Amino acid sequence: MVTSAENRFSDRVENYVKYRPHYPQTLVDLLLGEQYIKPDALIADIGSGTGISAQLFLQNNFKVIGVEPNEPMRLAAEEILKESLEKKQFASINANAEHTSIQDNSIDLVIAAQAFHWFDKEKFKTECKRILKPGAHAALIWNDRQTDTNDFLKLYEEFLQMFATDYKVVNHKNFQDKSIFDSFFGEGNYKEFILPNYQDVDLVGLRGRVLSSSYMPNETHPDYQHMMYVLRKIYLRYQENNKVRLEYDTRVYIGTIK
Repeated sequence: MVTSAENRFSDRVENYVKYRPHYPQTLVDLLLGEQYIKPDALIADIGSGTGISAQLFLQNNFKVIGVEPNEPMRLAAEEILKESLEKKQFASINANAEHTSIQDNSIDLVIAAQAFHWFDKEKFKTECKRILKPGAHAALIWNDRQTDTNDFLKLYEEFLQMFATDYKVVNHKNFQDKSIFDSFFGEGNYKEFILPNYQDVDLVGLRGRVLSSSYMPNETHPDYQHMMYVLRKIYLRYQENNKVRLEYDTRVYIGTIK
């Protein structure tokens, strides 16, 4: 049975592919530099979505297994990463985080990028322990949008809260809590890293970024037209050279799992 969480982004795929931020190269540099992975690592990307996180690792010549239960998102990833699929550098699995179907003790690194907050934490933990090689690590990763570091970001956050349907309920920041990570990894058994990231967008890109979020009204919602009017006003106030900058902290929580 497909859960509502697994199905949330089915009508958002095109905007998700085009307008979601990517992850910085410094993420791979960090994992290699801190010796969490070796250059020949096999990575399991759980909740791989449209392949944004997998793409970064594939570009760095890793092999990646993507696990994604949402069919439209999974098919989008398979199309975008078609060349890697054909070269068998990328494998795509129709499964969920709690039952990946990946072989026991076969994975050098599990990543969950912008996805852990949708999982059953305890079942995912059990699955990670099953598929990871002894001593291998899991990394929980988010592009965490800054909300108050300048006037544009403050107003954009107010805009999201004004129009969102269930933003406060599903906001991934709710799950970036020490007690949650202590429970998942074991207390003191993980490290946190913060990497700078950003996304420069024009008005079309800003609109697409808004519509890529499952908690924002889409084109069929009665608030849509007014929402777009307000968004345009915000953009015109703060744009420079026809761009605004969305700034992110790419947060990485990484450790072995006890």
